[in-house]
Amino acid sequence: MSHAQYQAVYTLLKELEAVLRIAKLWQSESIEAEKLNSTAPFCCDVMTFEQWLQFVFIPKMSLMIEQGMALPANMSIAPMAEMSFATHPQYSQILSLLTKLDESLQKN
Repeated sequence: MSHAQYQAVYTLLKELEAVLRIAKLWQSESIEAEKLNSTAPFCCDVMTFEQWLQFVFIPKMSLMIEQGMALPANMSIAPMAEMSFATHPQYSQILSLLTKLDESLQKN
């Protein structure tokens, strides 16, 4: 993955964080550490999808970019957003960003 591709994904992650904050889906308090050990997809057994985005996805992807690690290919998280945020006022913004992230990582 080129530096430009890493930068594009990082920018999308920052935009996602901003939209989640605007949408009031970003929590100020930390999550319990043991919840991060979940092996269920999206940690769905112990946290909401927005918590997974905040506490697992964004930090892990950011760290991978900072360390120049290979990013996951063929990721598909937008469908989970379709289910989780379907009735939320910022639904289209969140879905659009997650779709762009999915697409940018498929070019990996």
